[in-house]
Amino acid sequence: MVRSVFTQSSLYGLLVLLGVVGNVLVAGILSWGFLQQRSIEQSDFILLNMALSNLLVSFFRNILLFLSGLGMEAFLSQGWCKIFMCLWVWFRSVNVWMTFCLSAFHFAVIRRNKPAPSAGLAPGHASQELRRLLLVIGLVWVVNLIYSLPLLMFSTRGSLNSTETLMVISSTTRPLLGCVWNFPSRYSGLAFATVSLVVHEALPIILMLGTNLATLYRLGMHGRSVGAVQESLPRRVPAERKAAKVILLLIVLFIVPWGTSLVSLNYYNYNRGPSGEYLVVIATFSNSLFIALSPLVLAAGHSKLRSKLKHLLKRGGPGRGTAS
Repeated sequence: MVRSVFTQSSLYGLLVLLGVVGNVLVAGILSWGFLQQRSIEQSDFILLNMALSNLLVSFFRNILLFLSGLGMEAFLSQGWCKIFMCLWVWFRSVNVWMTFCLSAFHFAVIRRNKPAPSAGLAPGHASQELRRLLLVIGLVWVVNLIYSLPLLMFSTRGSLNSTETLMVISSTTRPLLGCVWNFPSRYSGLAFATVSLVVHEALPIILMLGTNLATLYRLGMHGRSVGAVQESLPRRVPAERKAAKVILLLIVLFIVPWGTSLVSLNYYNYNRGPSGEYLVVIATFSNSLFIALSPLVLAAGHSKLRSKLKHLLKRGGPGRGTAS
């Protein structure tokens, strides 16, 4: 039993470390490019926000879950429990919708049939499209924060032997730092968990799939067309098709762990049985897979990000010149 717990903690710790290092590199490279060039591609700005949301989830939830699995016993006060439970839901919800924003933005670029302008610091560069993007990104953070604020009333500090009686998809998968949900009744808790599942999990997933499939369809039409449409995108179609495949891979990477977590936690909520504990472990791993593996997908499919990473590794030491 002790060996099994150690193995689980080690594997989970590896996922957490991979997610932190990968997203720090992505966020750092994109931020450094922005500081050097005083501009950033709009898609890279979305990627930067996605990496930041990944890091926030890692620092405020996944690392704490890892330490808890190692046996760290720390308990927050009731006030801090309310704040942390609110933050966990906020960061996770932002992470979901930011992933959708990436897919939606790429679809908008394909529909427009021209590359998106870069985001510069000078006021003259703040185009209408850039202002619209900044507004959307700001709304993702603000609206999800507003959604999370009522949770301050529905969380509390549990006792030493507390067990979580309800799993909300967007939050943690076990009592963490002594914090548990405290809904007025089990039915109200299940109602909130269901609404959270639909609004902040199922809806963005469906929209991600729809926009990405529509993007691939339009690119296929461009590839088969002749005339003005084809002439306007002679070189961009292969690059945009590759970008669409990378985004599709990110979405699949998001959906598969999400579906695993969804099945596990809903079984726990509605049909508790002897396998409930194992399902919670599976959900915990599933919730960290996207954060851990998405930087690898970006590094493999984002040519500019990959070239900057290679440049960074070359400068890091003489023995890293051939890193890929």
